[in-house]
Formats: sequence, C-alpha cells, structure tokens
Amino acid sequence: MDDFVCNKLTEWGLTDWIVKFKDQGIDKESFECLEGQEINDLIPIVGPRAKFKKRLKALKRQQRHEETADSAQVLPSTSDIGDKGKRKLDHLGECSNIQSPPRKQQRASISRPHKEQIILSDVKTIMKCTYERLHLEDETKLNAFLKSTISDLDTDKRELVGVFGKTGAGKSFLINAIIEEKDLLPSGSISACTTVMIKVEANMLNLKYEAEIEFITKEEWKDELWYLYHILGDKADEERDEDYCDTVEKLSAVYGEEWKNKSPENLMDIKYFREIPEFLCYRRKILTCESAKELSAKFVKYTRSDSKEAEVRRWYWPLVKCVTVRVPCNSLLQHVTLVDLPGNGDRNKSRDTMWKGIVGNCSTVWIVTEINRAAAEREPWEILESASSLMGNGGECQHIHFICTKSDLIEDSDDDPATARALLFKRNMKAKEEVSKQFNNLNRIKKHFSDDCFRVFTVSSKEFLKPKRLNPDDTEIPKLQEFLQNLNDCHSETLNYVSRAHGILSLIQGARSTEVPGNKKDASTDLEEKIRQELKKVRESMEETYSAFEKCLNEGVDKSKTSCDANMKPILHPIRKSGRGYHKILTCVVENGGVYKRKKGKPLNLNLTLSSCLTESIDEEFRKTFPNEGKCGPFNGVISMFSLNTEKLIEKYKHLELQLTFLQTEEEKIKTKLNKIIRDRKKKIYTSLIETIEETMQECYKKAVEFRGPDKLKNMRDTIELHVHDLKNVMFEKAKDVMLNHLMKLMEKILETLEKTLNQALEISLKTDGYPVPGLFSAENQQNPDLPQTISAEHKTCGFSLSHFLVLYVLHVEDFICLEF
Repeated sequence: MDDFVCNKLTEWGLTDWIVKFKDQGIDKESFECLEGQEINDLIPIVGPRAKFKKRLKALKRQQRHEETADSAQVLPSTSDIGDKGKRKLDHLGECSNIQSPPRKQQRASISRPHKEQIILSDVKTIMKCTYERLHLEDETKLNAFLKSTISDLDTDKRELVGVFGKTGAGKSFLINAIIEEKDLLPSGSISACTTVMIKVEANMLNLKYEAEIEFITKEEWKDELWYLYHILGDKADEERDEDYCDTVEKLSAVYGEEWKNKSPENLMDIKYFREIPEFLCYRRKILTCESAKELSAKFVKYTRSDSKEAEVRRWYWPLVKCVTVRVPCNSLLQHVTLVDLPGNGDRNKSRDTMWKGIVGNCSTVWIVTEINRAAAEREPWEILESASSLMGNGGECQHIHFICTKSDLIEDSDDDPATARALLFKRNMKAKEEVSKQFNNLNRIKKHFSDDCFRVFTVSSKEFLKPKRLNPDDTEIPKLQEFLQNLNDCHSETLNYVSRAHGILSLIQGARSTEVPGNKKDASTDLEEKIRQELKKVRESMEETYSAFEKCLNEGVDKSKTSCDANMKPILHPIRKSGRGYHKILTCVVENGGVYKRKKGKPLNLNLTLSSCLTESIDEEFRKTFPNEGKCGPFNGVISMFSLNTEKLIEKYKHLELQLTFLQTEEEKIKTKLNKIIRDRKKKIYTSLIETIEETMQECYKKAVEFRGPDKLKNMRDTIELHVHDLKNVMFEKAKDVMLNHLMKLMEKILETLEKTLNQALEISLKTDGYPVPGLFSAENQQNPDLPQTISAEHKTCGFSLSHFLVLYVLHVEDFICLEF
C-alpha cells in the first residue's frame, strides 16, 4: 500500500481500515479501480462502507476535472533544511552525500495536521520494526534499555476542559454547537437539568456514537438511602425545604411512587434494578448507536432529571457516577475531553471525589451564564470562587473563559440585519467589559491566576447552528473551536515523538561505530562534571523554596491560632439564622465530615474555614513556585534551565555526535517527565493543609453527631469549639509539618530522578564497549516489508546499514516539522 491510499483513508476518517487495505495490496491504481463487491469485501460494515463509496465517487469526479498529480517527490534536501540540519548531516560520514528518502507527493489541499499524522504514522512504523527486531537479539543491558525506551515513546496527553454553569444557561447546547453535533447532549427543557458529570471525547476505535455509564456501588447507594430517609424523618413537615425536595426528587426518579412507606432495605431489592443489571454486577453499561440523536435518547435517563418526560418511567441519574460520551471522527476532541460539571460537587462521596479530581485536572475552565445578567448573576461567580483553589494552586488550570450565552437576543431590535448586528455588538462589548471588571475585583480568586488567563466570550449557539442575522464569526463559536484545536497540539505530539525516536536511533547507530576509547572517556568525564554542577543548582534553588515555604507557613500558623474562633463564628453562629432551623444545617455539616453542600450557592466547609489562614499565607509563594501558566516552569525555572550543553560538546567531540544527540533527547524527556511529576505532586502538597485539618476534626464531628434533644445545637457548637481550642496549638503545626514533608519528598524525588536517569543514559551511550551491539539492520535484514515504502523502496542499493538510513530519515522529518512551523 502506498502513501496515497494511507493519506486518503486518514483524510476520510477511515484509519481503522488501513491495515485491511495494506493486507490486500491496494495501491493508488487499484484504489481508484475499486467497485461494488470489492469494496464490500474490504469494508464489511455498512456505515464506513457507505462513507467510503461516497468519498471515492467524489474523488473520481474531481479527477476528471484536473490533471493527475505527479506520483513522487523527494524530501527536502540538506540545502533546504538550513545550517543546523546540514551540519548534522555532514557529520554522518559517507552517508551525508546520499539523497534523502523519497516521499509520495501530497496534494496542496491536505491540511498541516493531516501531514503530521502521516509523518507520525511513518515514524511509529519505523520504531515498531525496531522494537520487534530487538526481541530477536541477545538480551543485553543495552538491548533491555532500548526496548524500555521505545515502549515509553507513546504518551496520550489529554486536556480536560471543565464546563460549569447554572441550570438553563445553555451548557449542553453550547457543547453541541462547538463540536457540531446538535443532537448529542439533551437540551432545551426548562424543567430538566443535567445532574451528573458528562465527559465528551472522541471515539478513536470505530465510527459509532457511544456512551459509557459508570455507576456508584450498591453499598454507596444503600448508605445514601439511609441518609435520605434520615432527612425525610427530620423534615417531613417542611415540603419546601431544599434538602427535603431534593430527597423526594431522587427517590421518585429511581422508584416512582413505590419508595413511599418502604424501608431502605426493601428499596435495595433487585426488582428495582432489572433495567440496569450492570449496577448490581459492578460493571459499566455501554450504549452504542449509529447517530447522535439515537444515543441521546438512550442515555438521557442516566444524566437528567425531567418529570415531564412521559416516555421515561425511571430515571437512573441518582445511581450514576459519570457518563462518558464518545463521538466518532471529531478532530476537536482528538486530545481534548469536555466535561459538563455540576457546580459544587456532590453529597455522594465517590461522586464528589471524582468531581474534585476532574476539576483539579482541568487545564481550562468554562463558566457559562446567560448574557443578560452575566456580571450581576451570583451563581457563576460563587461556582468560580468555591472551586478556585482546586483549579489554581491545587490544580493545573491555565485558562478561565467566562462564556455569556444567548448573545443573539436583544430588546428593541428591528428587522434590519445591519442595525441588529450593530446593537448586538455594542451590547456584547459592554457585557465583556462588565464581566472583566467583576473578575478584577475578586482578589481571593486572582491569587491563583494571572490576568492573562481570563477571557470573556459572547456566544450564540442558536445562530451558529441556524444563522439568521449573524455571521458565524459573530457568534464567537469559531473562536472556541480554534482554542480547542490549539489545545489538541498535534504538532507538539509529533515533534516530541520524532525527536525522541531520532535520539534512540542515533544511540543504536552510535553504538555500532568504532571510536577511539579516549574520546568517550574524556566526554564522559566532562558530562559527569556537568551533571554535578547542574544538580547543585537545582538543589540550591529548591532549598531556597523550602525556606520560603517554611517562613510563610509559620506566619500562617500564628494567624490561625489567634483567628480560628472568629473564623468559625459565621458557620457556628450565623447572623439571621434561627436556632430552630439551623440545627438541621449544622447536623448536616457534622454528619458529612465538616461539609454541607447546598444544591445551590456556596457550600459550608468548616475544614476549609479553619485552614484558610494557612492557605492564604502560602498562596502567593505557592503560585510562584508551581505556576500553571507561563514558560518559566516550577521552582523558579531551575528545571527548565537544566542543561548538559550537548551542542557545545558536539563541537568538541564531533565523532560522538550520535551519542550526544541521544543524551540531548534524554535530557528533554526527563524534564518533561519531571514536570508531570511536579504537576501531580503539587496538588497533593497544596491540599494537604485542608486534609490534615479535616483529619484532626473528625473526632469532634463524630461526637457532635450523637447529640439529641432540645440542647442539640448548643452541644454541637460547644463540642466543636472546645475541640478546636484544645488542639489549635497542635493542629495547625501538624498541617504545616505535613505540607513541608510532602515538599521535601518531592525535592528528593526530583534530584534522585535527574541523577539516576542521566547517569544511566551516560553509561548506555558512552560506556557500552563491553556490550554486544544490536545488529538491528544488517545487510541480510535490510528488506523489511513493514517499513514505510518511502524507505524500503530506496535503501536496497545504498551500501550502508538501514539503521544509519533511518537516522537520516527521522532527522529529515524532525527538521521538516520545525521548518513548517
């Protein structure tokens, strides 16, 4: 199979069938001759077959009206690559004069991301063949290292975009419009609302629309039933109470009217779960459909609450932890997952844990609200405030987008499109200005984020899908689509993979060379000294960070001790709250470990309140040390600046360029790995403050929840206040020590990883004289049918090892990508 066939199948979203076409020997000529039964045999599934026939027919029609393109084109020569690329090639000895590997000509209409998909596919094939060949070699230290390194080449980097917003703001409609699947997520009903987390991502395996439903466990539902019945017992006379109404809604969704006069044990009978046997068996339910509309109709009962939907007898959303919806052939979602999130987490522990984890992993957050009161509406700002620490210092959020929906609606507009557009533009610009001003006033939130991370969009999903008076660009949906496309960052993925593959192949070819041992020994000595110097810089910078953290935390401990009583007062003794009603809210606080999550509005969190002085004392230094955005990197950029200066060493030891090139790629790889470790560990470091306080407070919560009778509220208050008073000299110091201990362990991990990895790479690349060198591509093994045809068709008469040829090929690809961008 030639590149033309691979390109077309990839362009048409039919990559799953590339192997089948390759097995049948389909080239460009036979591809254009395919007809009825032949197509049926190649693609037996109706959906993709129909798609293929339609595209093939259109291709033949196009070819009648244009000249046939030339069939081959040579990759950029050394003169096209630039001085850097030419210098690299010149050092490869006799092979520097050999022509670059040829590639089939690509049509100008093929997009740049598509070109990179082809390049990435080619290089992955090369590395797959290399890996397979290594398994046929004798097991040596070098061989084992190579196999391990090749196995680590693939990384699935997925960006999470969290979408928050109040009921009716248009979150689902917005997501549908952006990914251009108008029937995917249910929307439009005023009485209905999405009640569980919904992830939307690409289906990379087939052309089906899929929904994967993850349930809470039977034990969790049983515990929740007891809690719900406890609420009903306390509040049977308060029909308008928020908790009471929420409880009735949940029970009625799952059981209809049958929950009344039944005990929690009776409601666990398997007859109530016959439609969802997966819930009983601890399995996930998979729904598969041919269209978005069909799938939406099937999974709606697992995600939404809508009492007016007559066709649905049971709603199972109270039993659902999360729903993942997969859309076929959607380039915007290739490396991006959109997550429709409830505003303040969930009272169910497992759902709330998942909610916190997802919010902490979001690189972007969208706050969705209607444009008419965007700046004045309390709920979206409360959502942002309550989740800011999870997204900022406790997370990895780099972008906050405030999205004002329904921007096409305006009063006093006439039928003249130009006038209407002018009025809408003026109103939308005013809304952006007011929202930005409101954000600038939120000092507590801004501690976690820079000014550059905040943007405001005024969108109209309705006008984008069905234009009447606005152009698509006026709806600003294309701006959000462009943002998602940039998040996918396929270019970075391709360049990283190709660069690291180049390093591995350079190591293989370098290991085969016969250099003077003294050169390797001298280079090793220089590198060992450089590693020691660079590690010293890293250690000193991190020690300075530790001292700064310790100073800030000491101040936070002192302030916490003196202000904890006053900080607790708004929760224990709120103004304008009667004792008769408030004892129920405080009961919920102690029953749930110090947290009471309202259905709307900010949650009450006593643990967060007690830890607030500690977190505020460290926030600024923490963000400086572990920035989510910017190019500086963690620990004041000391890891980003870590460098072995291999470029200079290559000038000094020209005959060791291949080995030093490998070390250069290893250096970049380890820095990328460390940044990921730091990103994950820093979340644990930041949240350790509140987690330590929460752990220390559990004893008094358990005591407080046991009280009964008319003095219940007073006894709960006294128990909490006495516990804090007795332990405040210990509790806050302990939280400080735990955070510093986590920080110290991270610092040790960084130094250990840098030293161990680089010394191992140094030994493998420059101290391998005693190891048998892999004979990966000896003359008798040069013909490999699995290699891309652009390579295997040409190297036959070159007179040098294929491993050397592959170094050249991948180097060309790497430099080609850099030049393109």
